[in-house]
Order: sequence, then structure tokens, then C-alpha cells
Amino acid sequence: MSGEPILELTGVRKGFGPVRVLHDVDFTVRAGEVTALVGDNGAGKSTLVKCVAGIHPMDAGTVRFAGEPVRVAGPRDAARLGIEIVYQDLALADNLDIVANMFLGRERGPGGLLDEAAMERAARETLASLGVRTVRSVRTPVSALSGGQRQTVAIAKAVLWDSRVVLLDEPTAALGVAQTWQVLDLVRRLADQGLGVVLISHNMADVFAVADRIAVLYLGRMAAEVATREVTQTQVVELITAGRSGELGLARPETAVV
Repeated sequence: MSGEPILELTGVRKGFGPVRVLHDVDFTVRAGEVTALVGDNGAGKSTLVKCVAGIHPMDAGTVRFAGEPVRVAGPRDAARLGIEIVYQDLALADNLDIVANMFLGRERGPGGLLDEAAMERAARETLASLGVRTVRSVRTPVSALSGGQRQTVAIAKAVLWDSRVVLLDEPTAALGVAQTWQVLDLVRRLADQGLGVVLISHNMADVFAVADRIAVLYLGRMAAEVATREVTQTQVVELITAGRSGELGLARPETAVV
């Protein structure tokens, strides 16, 4: 159901040697909503995402998925739950076409033989379900695609596997205005289809354009997690830079230890 918590992290701690990166972080992703995860460089966004993905084991904390406690010990565990991440570098192979990229490492076919027809059909259906009209042929090499089209393929690849939560790392970075709006429209479509979407971005205009909720990390602590309609861009920027804005945020951000 829209608005119901699909992924809940509680009390997450993570450190590397003597450096504590995450301090008792609580974070919730809701079905049918876009949650923007924002924070300054070094705030802990990437570490939190990698904990969700199973790349970094958590030092402490609990994870619940669809209301049930789960253990994410590695990327395969995250994928089995339906958690997919689209990293900023997209991880696409330029020398392969769209179909081959979408099924890379998860090819379909009996006895080691590729079922090209089935994969092509599934690729087309996935792009069509997302309302993608900027890609003319799924047999187009990725090297021939624009930045916005590449981002579209990477997102479609993530939702091809019955995903329930999709995390997008700076999906509009280095894109032009028109391509940015195409990607943001796609992000909104994902949520409208019932997925829980996490948008990691430094661009406040993008955040306020599509996010239902905003979660702000400050020096490894969750400063605030609020509905977008209840805050202004100025307040969010203050939370990012100081951990506090008026009555909102951390009580004493200056005591936070990196």
C-alpha cells in the first residue's frame, strides 16, 4: 500500500577502524513514495546506501523489509529482497546493446543458450511500462545513447527484476535541462507504480520537484526526516550544513563526532 514502510533501518552504526561514519541512524523507505536522501559530502550517504546494499556490513542496527526482520549479509541478499541500486557510474557496458545490458549477468535461456527473443520482449515491456519514449530500439548500443537515455536504461535494468525498492545515486548529475526532467519524470513514475524510491541528490530543485519526503544526514547522524511539503529549501540547506534549522534537527550538532 502506498505510504506503508517497505524498508526500515533502525539504530544503524558503521565505522571503519577508529572512524565512526554512521551514528544510530534510523531511515524509512515507504512504498509509492520518493524519499530524498541528502547531506553534505562526508555526511554518510554512500555508506548508508552500501549498508542497505549489503556491500558494507553494519556494526549495529536492525533491518525490516515489508514488516519482517531481515539480514542483509551481501548484495545477493539485497537483490533477493527486491532492493536495487543505480550507482552514479551506471555500470553499463558501452559495447553492448540495451537488451544485453539490462540482462547482463542474469541472462535468460535454457541450457546455457540465450533466449534473445524473450529478453528483447521483456526489455521492451519494461521500458514501455515506465513510459519511456526516448529509446527507439532496444538493440541500440549503449555507446550511441545520450546521458539521459543511459540513465533511463540503468533505471529500467534495476526495475526489471520485480524490484520493490530502488536507490538512485545522483541520477541527474551532468545532464542537461531536458534530460533532467525526463529522468525526474521516470523517478516519479517508479513511485507511482508502488515502488519505494530513494533519490540521493545535491540538487535541491530536483529534490523538491519529485520527493515526498526528505531525510537529511549530518556528520553521520539523521538530522531530520520530514515531509517535503512541511519544509523549505532554506531549512533543508540549514539542516545539511548545520544539522539544525530552528526547532528542526539535531539538538546539539556541534557535539557530533565523525
